[in-house]
Amino acid sequence: MGSVGDKLDIESDEEISFSSSHATNKTDSLHFESAHMASPRSSYSSRVSRKMHQISYFRSIYIVILKAKINVLLPFGPLAILLHYLTKKHEWVFFFSLVGITPLAERLGYATEQLAFYTGPTVGGLLNATFGNATEMIISLYALNNGMMRVVKQSLLGSILSNMLLVLGCAFFCGGIVHHPKVQVFSKATALVNSGLLLMAVMGLLFPAVLHFTHTEVHFGKSELALSRFSSCIMLVAYASYLFFQLKSQPNLYSSIDEDRENNAENSDEEEAPEITQWEAIGWLAILTVWISVLSGYLVDAIEGASDSMNMPLSFISVILLPIVGNAAEHASAIMFAMKDKLDITLGVAIGSSTQISMFVIPFCVVVGWFMGKPMDLNFQLFETATLFITVLVVAFMLQEGTSNYFKGLMLILCYLIVAASFFVHVDPSKEGE
Repeated sequence: MGSVGDKLDIESDEEISFSSSHATNKTDSLHFESAHMASPRSSYSSRVSRKMHQISYFRSIYIVILKAKINVLLPFGPLAILLHYLTKKHEWVFFFSLVGITPLAERLGYATEQLAFYTGPTVGGLLNATFGNATEMIISLYALNNGMMRVVKQSLLGSILSNMLLVLGCAFFCGGIVHHPKVQVFSKATALVNSGLLLMAVMGLLFPAVLHFTHTEVHFGKSELALSRFSSCIMLVAYASYLFFQLKSQPNLYSSIDEDRENNAENSDEEEAPEITQWEAIGWLAILTVWISVLSGYLVDAIEGASDSMNMPLSFISVILLPIVGNAAEHASAIMFAMKDKLDITLGVAIGSSTQISMFVIPFCVVVGWFMGKPMDLNFQLFETATLFITVLVVAFMLQEGTSNYFKGLMLILCYLIVAASFFVHVDPSKEGE
């Protein structure tokens, strides 16, 4: 019996020692494999990250350039430049430049909206209005440098009229058709503040014109220019105060935009997600702004020749055609948000853009002209000033209830058609800068 017990003990010891040695060999082999796999895995991850960056760049190019259907108009820009050097047909250069700038303006608005996802709604709204007006500002600075003050005034005036009547009217009309069973509402506080600023802008434009046409200046020609420069500085201070009021002092007055986004988040998760990164959006903003600047130079050079060749008034081209192209981004954004029942954002795009042009871009051009030695003033002639004054009154009455429907939108569109027809038969009495 003892020998049998000794055999069992020996066998059990051998099994234990064998199993333990086998386990240690397994762990050693695992440590060996992991040690050998560590360095290739790190290099592999770096290669993967580089490939992901390349994929991200190609995806950004696809989204911004290739995905949008409006970009089929992009080749018209280079074609306009070729026609400028190969032929002297200003009407074709003007037309192709106009068509070529349209997709760039729309893509500029898209890149701004993408950047707004990373900067927040308040700063994003300001960026949207600023870069949405970048096309008008670039065209105006080129025309101002060439001494074409009337083109500057009329293009900026046309941008205000287009935003307030055509853009807002189409947004109200489309939103009212889509949501016809109910009444769409928006913040009356925001609309009233913007209406007050627009009336202040009308005041700044009205007094130099009245002073000029009543011949009540102390120093003829000089008092009007001095008043315009003083009023421009006051308007810039007022706009800066408005930004402080909106962003810092009373931000809850404009909180309806954020609440509206949160309420609609479950219905628009896909639309609210950014499609490109922050730095890609900044890069595209720079590229698009430079390309718009290049085309704007050819557009401004051809505008007078196009007016003569097409037998079309220069005022109609400046007030109607140029702003429609420049407002392509606002037009698309305002209609899209109205169809999603986000009228507060629609008002921020359309009325906010008009406010920025009247209270910032126009006074800014006067100040820039002052430094450049150009006699840029706020005298927009009686016809243009009266048109702006009536337009502001009509829109203010439309917004006072805080509601919108398709009939209000239709009335605004019809008002814009009357304005367009008026400028088509209007002869500009002033020939300065032409």
